[in-house]
Order: sequence, then C-alpha cells, then structure tokens
Amino acid sequence: MLNFRNTNILFGCLLVLLVGAHLLYGIPLRACVVPAFVYLLILFYGCYYIGSNFFIPVMCSGKTNKKIIAITFDDGPNSEHTPQVLNILQKHHVPAAFFCIGNRIAGEEAVLKQIHEQGHIIGNHSFSHHFWFDLFSSAKMLDDMKLMDQAMKQATGLTPLLFRPPYGVINPNLKKAIIKGDYVPIGWSVRSMDTVIHDPQKLLNKVAGRLNPGAVFLFHDTSAATISALPPFIEQVKARGYQIMRLDKMLNLQAYA
Repeated sequence: MLNFRNTNILFGCLLVLLVGAHLLYGIPLRACVVPAFVYLLILFYGCYYIGSNFFIPVMCSGKTNKKIIAITFDDGPNSEHTPQVLNILQKHHVPAAFFCIGNRIAGEEAVLKQIHEQGHIIGNHSFSHHFWFDLFSSAKMLDDMKLMDQAMKQATGLTPLLFRPPYGVINPNLKKAIIKGDYVPIGWSVRSMDTVIHDPQKLLNKVAGRLNPGAVFLFHDTSAATISALPPFIEQVKARGYQIMRLDKMLNLQAYA
C-alpha cells in the first residue's frame, strides 16, 4: 500500500540513482524534475484524500456486506439548523454522529446536550477549524484539539475520542498530534458536498446514488439544503432495505474517553 514511509524510500532511492547517473554518466540534474513533480503530486493526494491512509490509517467506512450505513454531521453546533436536524433524526428514529467545532459551543451548550441526550455521539472537529489549520505545528494542532475537548467536557461531561480533521486534510504534523492525543481519526466514504450544493433535490440525488454497505455519509448541520434533503434521504435508505447505525457501533469504536 502506498504510504508516506514507502513513498519516501522509493523516491529517495530514485534520487540517489539519478545523482549517481549524473556523476558517472553526465545525465543532467534536470532529470530530477519529473520525479520531484510526481512526488509532490503523491503528497498532495495523501494530504487531501482522507481515504488514502497515506500518513495514518483513517476509519472511512465499515468493512461489511450488511446493508448498514452511518450518517455524520460536521461544523455544529448551530442554533438554527442543528435542532432541525435533531428533530428529523428523532422523528425517523435515526442515530447519528456530530463532529463539532469547539469555538461554536459557547452559547450553544443546550444544543450540544440535546445531541447527547437524544442518543447521538459527539466527535472532535477541532476548536478553531482555522483555514490554515493544516499548516499549524503539531503542538499547536494538539492544543487546538484539546481546547475542543475541554469545551465539550465543560458542557456535557464527555471527552471525545473520535476526531475528524478540518477540511479532511491530514499531514505528518496532524499524524503526530492524533497519536499524541490518543484520538481515533474518522473520515467518510460519501461526501455530500452540501456546503456547495444548495438545491435539495440535487443533493438528494447525489447521496442516494452512493448508497452502499458500510458507507459513512458526511453532511453539515449548518446547511439549509441538508434540512430539506435529509427526510427523503432517510426514507429512501430504509425503502432500499438499509439500516442506519450509529457510527461508533458500525465501526466498533469507543466514542468517549
């Protein structure tokens, strides 16, 4: 499997060979340009495709043939949309996972408690969700993640173990922070794109077409389109014989420390 370690070994050996060829046979050093470009492309793939497991194994789906899926929501709590999502889930008797941003908890503690009290789980989605989070040092990333833990524990008494990276970006610094913080990294297998798809029917068509055993769906409880598309999506899922399980149960994980 392609990962950060074996990629570095492969391209390191290739670089040594090219330098040796330059010294022995006069091959120009510009011959290194193409391998360097390919190396950067692989790194980009590893950072931005969360399912690549390039830097660290990430749980993105359930390994099963059973007709079960999990639904997850990012970026809450949100006083306007999160309660609407919770009402839909409660009406349809569906459990979910909410990956929350720590700096959005203050003033929304009641919403966070409602998530927990209605039987859903809460994960860490960082405290700041800063645009440049992936450029933070490992120590700064961990401090940010721990701030989210503190905010959540103060509001609910719970400390999350499951962590979803902001923007789904993983790099060597975040790998160190995840390991040091003893988190379980969580991804997804179906990204709804509900932050950019504002037409509920288009959103429904997109996610319903990706239904498969063990799928982990990523939505946002900050999206108005999701509020409209969620009920018919749940109905289609059930009509096609699927069960919606809570993420931690489907992946056999412990949600809290």
